[in-house]
Amino acid sequence: MFGDLMGMMGKLKETQEKVEATKKRLDTVTIEEKNNDHSIAVTLTANREIKSIAIDEKLLSDKEQLEDYLIITLNRAIKKATEIHEAELAAVAKEGMPNIPGMDMFK
Repeated sequence: MFGDLMGMMGKLKETQEKVEATKKRLDTVTIEEKNNDHSIAVTLTANREIKSIAIDEKLLSDKEQLEDYLIITLNRAIKKATEIHEAELAAVAKEGMPNIPGMDMFK
């Protein structure tokens, strides 16, 4: 019994280390999102850290449109980054979960 418990604890520690390594790797995965007319481009990491925002000069004269485009483009980029982030971490967590009957958390 204690051997099983020690094995599970070791597996959980290994999984935690893999999760941390995955988070570091996600800092290197970038997502670029552009609005429909490509007048705004946003680049961020899969950890949802904004790296750059490029704005076409034609938008600088229309503050309201610029704000709207920024919100839409940033939200789409963050959604994509979140999907990648969650999928990667879920895969690592599923791989490291001990096999406990009745605990199928990741179907």
